[in-house]
Order: sequence, then C-alpha cells, then structure tokens
Amino acid sequence: MSRFLDKISPLDRRSSPMDDADDAPRPGALQHHSPRAASSSTSNASVPLGQLFRPVDDAHSGHHVVVQVGNVAGDGKGTGEQDGDKAISGSLPFILAFSNLTYSVRRPRKGCSLFWRNDAGEEQGRKVLLNAISGEAREGEIFAVLGASGSGKSTLIDALANRIVRESLEGSITLNGEKLEGRLLKVISAYVMQDDLLYPMLTVEETLMFSAEFRLPRSLSAAKKMSRVQALIDQLGLRAAAGTIIGDEIHRGVSGGERRRVSIGIDIIHDPILLFLDEPTSGLDSTSAHMVVKVLQRIAHSGSVVIMSVHQPSYRILCLLDRLLILSQGSTVYAGSPTGLHPFFADFGQPIPDNENPTEFALDLIRELEATPEGAKTLVEFNHARQALPVVSAGGGKKSPVSLEDAIGASISRGKLVYGAEGTTTTAAAVPKHANPFWMETMVLTKRSLANTRRMPELFVMRLGSVLVTGFILATIFWRLDDTPKGVQERLGFFAIAMSTMFYTCADALPVFIQERNIFMRETAYNAYRRSSYVLSHSLVGFPPLILLSIAFALTTFFAVGLAGGLQGFVFFTLMVLASFWAGSGFVTFLSGVVPHVMLGYTVVVAILAYFLLFSGFFINRDRIHDYWIWFHYLSLVKYPYEAVMQNEFGRAGRCFARGVQMFDNTPVEALAEATKERALSAISGALGMNMTSTTCITTGADVLRQQSITQLGKWSCLSVTVAWGFFFRGLFYVTLLLGSKNKRR
Repeated sequence: MSRFLDKISPLDRRSSPMDDADDAPRPGALQHHSPRAASSSTSNASVPLGQLFRPVDDAHSGHHVVVQVGNVAGDGKGTGEQDGDKAISGSLPFILAFSNLTYSVRRPRKGCSLFWRNDAGEEQGRKVLLNAISGEAREGEIFAVLGASGSGKSTLIDALANRIVRESLEGSITLNGEKLEGRLLKVISAYVMQDDLLYPMLTVEETLMFSAEFRLPRSLSAAKKMSRVQALIDQLGLRAAAGTIIGDEIHRGVSGGERRRVSIGIDIIHDPILLFLDEPTSGLDSTSAHMVVKVLQRIAHSGSVVIMSVHQPSYRILCLLDRLLILSQGSTVYAGSPTGLHPFFADFGQPIPDNENPTEFALDLIRELEATPEGAKTLVEFNHARQALPVVSAGGGKKSPVSLEDAIGASISRGKLVYGAEGTTTTAAAVPKHANPFWMETMVLTKRSLANTRRMPELFVMRLGSVLVTGFILATIFWRLDDTPKGVQERLGFFAIAMSTMFYTCADALPVFIQERNIFMRETAYNAYRRSSYVLSHSLVGFPPLILLSIAFALTTFFAVGLAGGLQGFVFFTLMVLASFWAGSGFVTFLSGVVPHVMLGYTVVVAILAYFLLFSGFFINRDRIHDYWIWFHYLSLVKYPYEAVMQNEFGRAGRCFARGVQMFDNTPVEALAEATKERALSAISGALGMNMTSTTCITTGADVLRQQSITQLGKWSCLSVTVAWGFFFRGLFYVTLLLGSKNKRR
C-alpha cells in the first residue's frame, strides 16, 4: 500500500487553475496531499484572498500594510509592515463537527391511511433520509460526501448548512466545539446550489462585481472591490471569459464549467469560513469537473472549510479530496481519507482491483448490496466496527485549540472575513447581519436589473408593440365617437375594454420573479440583501417602462376616439392609464410570489381579471348587484379606473348626449319616421307641461353617470385608490417573500 501513500506538494495557489490542469496525478497511484504539511512550507504557502486587501478601510485603521505576495508563509513571515503594525497572525484552525445527525420525512399518504404500523405498533409512516451521521471537516481540507442518487448527500449538505429546520433535525453541529447559531452561520458561510442560477445577460466580471457590491461593506472603496473581483477572476481561472455574458438557451455565453466556477465565485467573494457545495461537478465533463475541484482545493488552502457532495468523482478528482463520507440510503458506509479505501474494502473481503477507481468500485459494490433484501446493512455495521473517528458529542470530542470567538476574530483581523470587516471589526459579535445599508442594496439591485434588461430590448419592444396594436385597433373601431345615445354606449364599451386591457397587458410581468425566484432565494438565504430592498428595486426598475407604455396608449387612442377634455383631459387619461398599469403590475407581481409556475400563474391572472371586469360596473350597475356579491365590486381593480375615465368624459358641464327625438334612439320608436317621432315628442311635452323641441337637451353627462351608478367617488379619488392598490399589492408581495422564502426543509 505504500505506493498509494505518496504525497504531492501543494499547488502554487497564485497560478490559474487553468494552468494547473495538466499537473494532476495520472492513474496508477492514488496520490494525496496534506494541507497541514503544506502549511509549514514557506515556498509554496498560500495567501488568503482577503489578506491582500487588509485593512478593509485605511481611513478607519490608520495603518499601512505591505504584503509580500510572493513568499508569504503560513506563519505570517514575509509580510512587511510599517508604523509599528504587528505581523499577521498564523491561521487558527476551524473544525466543523457533526454528531448523530438524523432526519426523516413523512411518507406520501396512500389511500385513507396516513401511516401504517408494523406488528409492534410502531409508526412506519416516515422515511429516514439521514441515520445517525457523524464526522468532522477541517480548515484547509475538502470534505466530500459521496453516494448514489437518493443516498442522502444533498440532505446532509443542507443539514450542515442550516437549510433544515432545527426542530426536524436530530443531533448536533458544532464549530470549534461550540454550537452554531443560524445568524452567525449565515455570515461566515456560503452555499453553492447544484443549479447555476445567474443572470444571463451579465458578463462574468459584472456578475462577480455585483456580488462584491452586495457582500462587501460600503467602507471598502470601489477600487478595492474591483481589485478583489479581478483577483477572484484569476483564482477561478476565468480571465479569458471575464467579458463574456453568462448566456442562456437563446444567447450564447460561457461554457458549463465556467458557469459553475462563476456560481462558486459569487458565493466566495467575501471569503467565507465555511463553504458548502451541492454537487458542484454535476453535468460537467471530466476536465471541467477537475478544474472546479482544483479551484475548491485552492479555496480550502486559503483558510476555508470546504464541504461538498459529489456523485462519482473521477480518479483525478479523488486525488484532490482530503476526507470522504460515503452514504447508502442515509447511513454511513465509509468515513475516512481516500487512501483508506483500499484497506477498508480489503478487510471487508472485497479488495479493490489494481488500476480501478476506488470510488467507482465502492459505489458499484454498494449498489449491489442495496439490491439485496438486507441492503448495505453489513457494510454499515462493518464501518461502525472500524470507525477511526470517535463520535463527537455536542459539548466535547475533538476541538480546535482556540475558541470559536477567537478563531473568527483572528480571521476578520487578517481580512479573511471581508463580509463583516467594517474598519476595525475584530470580533464575531460585531459582524453585521447585512454588509450594506438598505439604500445601497436598493441601488445595486436596481443597477443590476437595468444592466440585465437593457441587453434584452426585445422584451420591451414586444410590450410596446402589444400596447400600440391594441390602441390602434381600439382607435379604428371607436373612431371619432359622436355625442349621441349610441355614442354614449360606444364610449362605455371603449372605456371598459381599454381599462381591462391595461391589466391584461400587465400579465407579461408574471414570469419576471418566477424566473428570478431561485436567484432571490439563494442570495437572501445568506443575507446578501434585504427582501425590502428587492421589492423596492423591483418597483423602481419596472416603473419607467410603464410611463412610456401609458403615453403610447393615450396618444394612440385619446384623440382618435374623440374623448373630451382637451389637454387637461388627456393628462388625466394618461395618469389613469399609468395608475392602471401600476396597480395591474403590482397585482401580477404579488401573484408571481404566490404561484410557483408560469402557466398556472397565467391561468389565475386571466380568471381573476375576468372577475374584476365582470364586477366593475360595466356589465351590471352597482345598484343591480346583489348584496352577497357587492363586496367583490369594491375589490375589483377595473372598477376604479373605469369610473375615473367615465367621470373624466361625462363629468363636464355643458355637454349634451341626447337632444329632442334622439331620446328615442335604441328603442323601437327609433325605426319610425322623423315626423312621427316629432309628433310623439310634442305629445310628451304637452303631457309633461314642458316645451321640448328637437334642440332640447334630454340627457347630460351627469345623467349618464347616474344611470351607470357612478356617483360615490370623484375621478381623483378613483385615481388615488388605484395607485393605493398598486402599493398594497407590492406590500403583499413583500409579505409573501418573508413567508415563502425561508428556504429550509421541514
């Protein structure tokens, strides 16, 4: 076995992972590195990325530090300092230990039985996903969780990353022997999801820069943030792709391996102490996967605890891993170093053949055992008997020589935890929940959204084209309406269709958040920004296009239809259209936070807007609606814009919409001869004791409003209510984000 225990010297972590791809060990011997041994070498020691930018704010510290990047050793030698500054202290190790982690979920209900019981009466309605899992991960090492699909890899990563509700998880998780609080864990850790959740139209450099804006404090100058981004680009081997957009199914962008490294980069921009990754090599070819793990190795050597899940690592990737935890159906079948796989399976009676990937052999054997009635129970029991690491209890076991507070404080003082470094911050308790204030988060979010959307102008062009086509159709159908009873009816139809169309047009805002939901949940899960900042930014970005759409629709229809009021009437009509867009987009945005799928969302939007139109007062007057439905009339979003434009049109004194014999329009008398209608008018005049002629005004605008039961609110009140609806729904959207983005399993 000696040929499997050869050591390789640590990598020069100032070079690009792209350049190191050819330095990997070749098949034939399992070569393994020791980061602890590497830390004693002064020639190849790594420099924490954050150390290059210490102090965070020279204005706060008043110190000047010169870092010798070329020969910095792990003990702090090679760092030149001025003004009597003390040398940077050596790394204080972090140990993440977990003991007896157990997690189960209720099985899907079958038939009428919620769960079934065995002969002993024990509840059998739960499926165990984690069964008493124990282990530890150390600073400077890569801790890899292996197993087949469904073995519990992602569940264990979620448990360690506090993505499972603590009440549902049994066991203990400690850092340096101290229990981890959720708030502190969010600050000192990062979680990289399996899917690459990125904005497609941003370049690699822009994506990392926006992440730096979120994660790094405002006390850090723009130049230092840019320097940090540039250093990270080199560390990730993304220099050649820095100016390339991320891309999607339509727009060609970076490769899959580069996308994965960008996903890692946005979560390590603040130099987290703990880095969790859910299958970072999934979907990548062998070379790209090896390069990704190479990057993770460099991150670990810079002073982080790297914990990742991997389905089936290649031989080259296996050589980069420090500790393995192999799972089978939620139970541990192996825990130890990669070099221990050969003696482990040899003692089990299943020696690994020469020149075969040990992990492939192990996983194949586990699959064969799982196909038997007893499953991998024999291997699980054999592992328990050979367990080299003792079970770590919540309050003891293997502990770091320093306390958690001291270790975090030392990391911050070295510039490692730049996320929490505000001036002279040196303690864990002083690390803020969010790196930046509310207004700066809103500004950065707005800037990012604008940068992403302005590169897809076709989206706004499509919206504008839809509004212009709708306006053109309405303008040509309702061209130059006259002041007659028929003109009144046609105006009613125009206003009802026009106002409801504004709300239906807003349905295109539905996919915006649904597509961004996972990005939002990933970023807010670790306090990149506040949810309130996102809601405000979402509103600010979406409002300017609504102004242009409102003006375009008003210009297309107002004068062509022949609506009254002149310039003043046009301005109010435009404001009412804008308010309708504002309320409609707010309503659709709220639904996007509730409905998980786009198609389901469209179905709900169309149905509810149809109900709003039905109860708006156009099809049936308010006075004719039964009491048990009248509440829906006042909840209708279409009601208030419809009544507002009606009052803008018919609320002006001096206008007449039926004179003399026009009172017979839309009645059977309309078909009679003109002379007959005049005699009928004369007879009515005599009966009423009035002198009505062909020029006498019979119906005014006020009469039309009374006939339509539009008498409760003025037009400006209707405008205010519509605007208030927009704010109300955005407030509800914020509530849905608070309640629906916990991002934790139960």
